[in-house]
Amino acid sequence: MKEDQKEKSTVSSANQTQNPVRRFPGAAKNQREMRRINSLYGRIGLLRRVPEKSTKQSHTLLASLSFSTEGSYGGDGELQQNSSKVKIFDRDLKRIHRDRAAWLSRQKNDSFVDAVAENLLDRLEDCKKSFPTAFCLGGSLGAVKRLLRGRGGIEKLIMMDTSYDMIKSCRDAQEDSLDNSIETSYFVGDEEFLPVKESSVDLIISSLGLHWTNDLPGSMIQCKLALKPDGLFLAAILGGETLKELRIACTLAHMEREGGISPRLSPLAQVRDAGNLLTRAGFSLPGVDVDEYVVKYKSAMDLIEHLRAMGETNALLERNKILNRETALATAAIYDSMFATEDGTIPATFQVIYMTGWREHSSHPQAKRRGSATVSFTDLQKQFGGQS
Repeated sequence: MKEDQKEKSTVSSANQTQNPVRRFPGAAKNQREMRRINSLYGRIGLLRRVPEKSTKQSHTLLASLSFSTEGSYGGDGELQQNSSKVKIFDRDLKRIHRDRAAWLSRQKNDSFVDAVAENLLDRLEDCKKSFPTAFCLGGSLGAVKRLLRGRGGIEKLIMMDTSYDMIKSCRDAQEDSLDNSIETSYFVGDEEFLPVKESSVDLIISSLGLHWTNDLPGSMIQCKLALKPDGLFLAAILGGETLKELRIACTLAHMEREGGISPRLSPLAQVRDAGNLLTRAGFSLPGVDVDEYVVKYKSAMDLIEHLRAMGETNALLERNKILNRETALATAAIYDSMFATEDGTIPATFQVIYMTGWREHSSHPQAKRRGSATVSFTDLQKQFGGQS
């Protein structure tokens, strides 16, 4: 009996010593897992905290250097957070188009681009005042710089584009030019987020550039804020009737070859919208006029090459990235059959909308308030009606 009790006690003590040994690895494993989880939560917490800090810093920097109309303003003038996220154009793709255009148009003068820039800058000759500091937005930068020729009394010119290659091309062209009378600086920036302080420039010029912005009213509001009082805003954008021949040919070719239509050309502003854009942006004395240019090409392929050299090819976000060879050839054939002239060339219409606006100033003429007239139309009719 004693031996049996000893054996039972030995077995029980062995079991007592074995059980902790069996549980210990699992406990250690659980502890390691808990440490990993705690470490992971710590990292997640760190990642959650870091963006909040960096967001405040970037917002402060943005507020001090540039304007953004991505949000909407409430009645108290504070920026609200319910911003619209509507995106029409692929801005990164448009920057690539601008990079390609910088090399395709290198050391070449485009007669159409020069004509638009010349007509836009011609408005400076109608102004009696001078504009010491001018800011030129992306578009035909080289043509604007080359065709200024002292107009507007510009002493300092700031040129901005989304493409580094385009900026480099303009800088190289200036170094080769003999006319360096204007102090010129270059930098890369975006028209949708202008890195310019408020009331810092006297003149803003944009030739064939703003029609690629996703928020055209917001960009124009930023331009107005960047102008000094009595500052001038000059812009030229492509209108809705641009390339109407190519639109028709593309539509017919897609319906014939693919059984439907695909957006191959970007939407553009209509003439009736231009005045509303200036008024919405808050410009004083708004003015809008339209010109149509008809450029002749040997074939539709030459037209496409010209659009590439200008950086004006399709940049829609919802575009079809694949163009079938048969559809392209059908487009060229339809274009030639419908619009070819007697000399064998094909015409392409470019509608250019010129916009002019001033930042408000006390010297501008102001409309009288309603009811302030001292003579009624009835009296005028009695006085001059009998003489007709």
